[in-house]
Amino acid sequence: MTINRRDFLGAGLAAGASVLSGRCDDLEMRPDFRLVGKKWAGWSKGHFQIHSIYTGVGESLYLIFPDGTSALVDCGDWPAVKRGKLAVPVLPNSDTHAGEWIARYIERVNPIQPEVGYMIVSHFHSDHTGIESWAKPKPPDFPDNGGCARSGFALVAEKVKFRRAIDRGWPDYNQPLVIDKDGAEELAHMKKVYAWLQKRDGLHIERIRLGATDQIVPLHDRKSYPDFEVKNICGNGLVFRTDGTVDDSLYLRYKNTGRKSENAMSMGHIFRYGAFSFFTAGDFSDYLKNDDGTVCAIEDVLSEAVGKVQVAKVNHHGHWSMPKKLVGTLQARVWLVCVWDQLHILSPVAEVLADRDIYSGKRMICPSVFTAERRAEDKGKPWTKDVPKALYEGSHMIFDVPPGGSTYTMSVIPAKDESMTVSAVFGFRS
Repeated sequence: MTINRRDFLGAGLAAGASVLSGRCDDLEMRPDFRLVGKKWAGWSKGHFQIHSIYTGVGESLYLIFPDGTSALVDCGDWPAVKRGKLAVPVLPNSDTHAGEWIARYIERVNPIQPEVGYMIVSHFHSDHTGIESWAKPKPPDFPDNGGCARSGFALVAEKVKFRRAIDRGWPDYNQPLVIDKDGAEELAHMKKVYAWLQKRDGLHIERIRLGATDQIVPLHDRKSYPDFEVKNICGNGLVFRTDGTVDDSLYLRYKNTGRKSENAMSMGHIFRYGAFSFFTAGDFSDYLKNDDGTVCAIEDVLSEAVGKVQVAKVNHHGHWSMPKKLVGTLQARVWLVCVWDQLHILSPVAEVLADRDIYSGKRMICPSVFTAERRAEDKGKPWTKDVPKALYEGSHMIFDVPPGGSTYTMSVIPAKDESMTVSAVFGFRS
């Protein structure tokens, strides 16, 4: 069936999908408007999926591998709802903690109930782990959970069973510096979660192995998917370069100065499936002063660990992150931004992501929410044309990659309820 541009736009309007994009003709593949307004179809065997789960108070990615193995990368749960004018909508509502919303989301989409193969903790900040000081109360008859605060990963673990956990410092957390302030409460929270799940489920825990491609793997049918790979590219201030060497300049700098940025300790990974690749590295970011007084962005080091990808999660929610060197190396077609604050995806950062002088070609900047306040503040700025209108309200985003990875789609699922109704679908070629 041949569809010309007039028919294409007409079909979108007829389906109530006029919010698909600020520029519908930017799409490389025609979206299937039959999916708009329908319940999300789910996962299919052989497909790789990336779910960006929106709550409005933290960051969380849920990944489904081609064999059905799944991984929860971060589970943020903290009182961002109390940030006054800086708060963004908490969805579906603020009566329930984010960890529980995330657990219920996983129950809806998980192909192997109730198992989640991996718990991956990028770094120890509450918007990625949960925290004891922001937890759901325990009712009088609540079963023993090892004294865990009901927040973040602990809340998810009430409904699912994790097989393996990977973080940056297990078991002693002494690299490059002992966590004594930044990240201490979050680490204490996660240690209790680990102890509980070791006792309850026999949870296996490992420290990230830099450069490894055999640590995060399909657990049910690895042989059938030889073109699926997860490579560990950074952690603990160390970066595994593409040439196989390790850059330890950040590690040594923090070790020698006694200063530590928990964000800079973030773990990072490249997920590949055939021709498709996805970059994620927690909140990897910091700015350091050189001896001559100049300032360097540590993310520049990451440019030596990555290549061009199709989808990239923006570091540190787009808050003073993503320098030109890293953006020019990744050259993502889709920039995924996990937003829980009005200061996320700052305009200067978005301008770099949208800069065609850094790399040419089409791209989409995809914040999980782009509020009315931010739209008014940034009105008329050229980069806003790269933000699809379908993402103005808080939404989950699901990237689906079929075998071979030569094409992929992004489905937008409004987070205002749990119906998993599709509001927009975008299609791409790798």
